Order: sequence, then C-alpha cells, then structure tokens
Amino acid sequence: MYQAKAYSVASAASPFTSATIQRREATERDVQIEILFCGVCHSDLHTARDEWSSVMPTTYPCVPGHEIVGRVTRVGASVTKFKKDDLVGVGCMVDSDHTCPNCHDGFEQFCPGSTFTYNSPDKHLGGVTYGGYSESIVVDERFVLSVPVNLNLAGVAPLLCAGITTYSPIRRWGDLTGKKVGIVGLGGLGHMGVKFARAFGAHVVVFTTSPNKKEDAIRLGAHEVIISTNAEEMRAHAGTFNFILDTIAADHDINSYINMLGRDGNITLVGAPETPLQVSAFALLFGRKSLSGSLIGGIAETQEMLDFCAEHSITSDVEVIPIQKINEAYDRLLKSDVKYRFSIDMASLKAE
Repeated sequence: MYQAKAYSVASAASPFTSATIQRREATERDVQIEILFCGVCHSDLHTARDEWSSVMPTTYPCVPGHEIVGRVTRVGASVTKFKKDDLVGVGCMVDSDHTCPNCHDGFEQFCPGSTFTYNSPDKHLGGVTYGGYSESIVVDERFVLSVPVNLNLAGVAPLLCAGITTYSPIRRWGDLTGKKVGIVGLGGLGHMGVKFARAFGAHVVVFTTSPNKKEDAIRLGAHEVIISTNAEEMRAHAGTFNFILDTIAADHDINSYINMLGRDGNITLVGAPETPLQVSAFALLFGRKSLSGSLIGGIAETQEMLDFCAEHSITSDVEVIPIQKINEAYDRLLKSDVKYRFSIDMASLKAE
C-alpha cells in the first residue's frame, strides 16, 4: 500500500477537507494513474451528502470523483493495453465480476458485482473505494480507457460520466440523420446531449424553462429552443419528435414531453427525480410511444464514445477549479451556477 493526498468528507454535514488515503500497490493487471483532472458530477454531491441513503448509503470518510483523466505512472507485469505516460481515463466503474451475462455482453454497468469508483466495497483493501478527488488511483486495466491526445483534458474528464450517460441512449436509438431529437434541460448532461445529437446529424431542439438559455443552446448546436412553460410553443411541436432525451433530475411533468413524440417515438430518462413520475398510459398507447431509462455505458461503448469525441472535437464545457474550491463548487452546483461542469485541476492538490 501507499499513501495518497485526497479531499474527503467526514459526514453528510461536513465540508471537504484535505486528507491522506490508502491506495493499493499495482498488481499484475493494474494500472497506476496520476490524476490530472477530475470532473464534478451531481452524483458526487448526492453521495457526499448521503442523499441517496435509501438506495446507496454513504460510508464515511468519502472521496468522490468518477470522471478521471490522468497519466499512467506504473503498469503491472501482465498489462498489455497501456504503458507508462499514456493518457487514460477512469469512469464510474473500476471492476465487475467478469462472468455474468451482462459482463459478457459488454454491459458491465448492469453487473450485479460491479465495483463503483467510489463508495463501493473494496475487495483489495477492505472498506470502500475512493474516487478521483485524489492525486492518484490504481485500477484494473480492463476498466481503464484510452484518452485521445487531441482533446482538452479538462473538458475530457466529464465525458467519463456526463458524456457516456448521454451518448449511450442517443447512439442506441439508431440512425438519427434528419430526425427530430429533443433534449430536455440544458445542464451538465443536457449540453452534452445537444452536442452528440447534432454530431449524429439530428435536428436538435432544446426544451428549457429558462429563456436566457436560448442563445447558449444555439451556440452548443441546437437548431431550435422551446420554452417548456409556453403552452403555445409546446402545442406547435406536439407529436413531431422521433426521440427525446430527458436529463431533468427534479420532479416534472413527463407527460407533456411524451405528448411531443410522434408515432413510435421514444423518450429516455437519464435524470433521476427523487419522487416517482406520474405517467399517463393513454399518452403512451396513442402513438405506440415508449418510455425508457439508461445508465452510463459499458467499457467498450465508453471507449467508442471517447473515439467519437476525438473525431468530432467534442468535449464538455467546463470551468476549471482548484481542489481547494470544491466546497464552493458544491454550493454553486446546487444553484446551477456553472456552465456546464466543474473540472478539478488536480495539480492544485500538490500545494497541500
């Protein structure tokens, strides 16, 4: 084992403070990574403040961070995919059981034995895993991704969660060339959805409650913007969408967006409201519409997404911060005061 600098939180009500954590030495299949940037995901906030206690209670101390970009510093004897100094990424998972049908099919995110990057049982050291708010991490090579060298690394980091979360359902829908695609919400997830849908050739429409986001939506690649509180605008587009990606995590009227779908249209949820959504059966029945959900993506699909981003010059819009401003960033995240993700420059940790 070795010690690594990190920022951790000691309880749901505590601020982040500087800490030292234990990391395992690299085994024969492991890659040791110096973390360069780590994105700040809303899931980090939920976990740090134990807001998902009924589903995934937080074990403290907690070191969040699952949008990791770094440089390889050491590889195990049996590692074949990476070498020292390679640029790499680590997303929401660091291991799985490797034997279940989901793993065999490339859907490690649905493996019942998945090990998440933080707050998940650590089979190597005991306790729970610690994430990317740290100077380094050690990960099985099967869960390490190659990062394209032509992209801004600070903007790449959020691709490891926000990117794959939106890419996967958009990609799965099929050929979107010329299709009408809606993105509900223009936040950390929504702005990536706009970029991906546009790159896939769709006619992209953003739904937002904020008129002041219209200009930015167009800048990001949207062709049109609908103010969802404007009943006349909503009526004008009813029944015309092939696919809608719903990124909203707050309670909202899902039926108003189901009504936007044409025949055989689909709306996929990637946001997770705390309270169950009230769904009208008739809204689905008339038009043979469907409602589904999606959770990140498997390792192969995440690598495909990174390669797609390299080809199309896609990164997340980020505000780079030092680790010392993480508490301020969490407060701002609650107010949606960021365009559109925070990315921590982990070089700032060396000053601790």
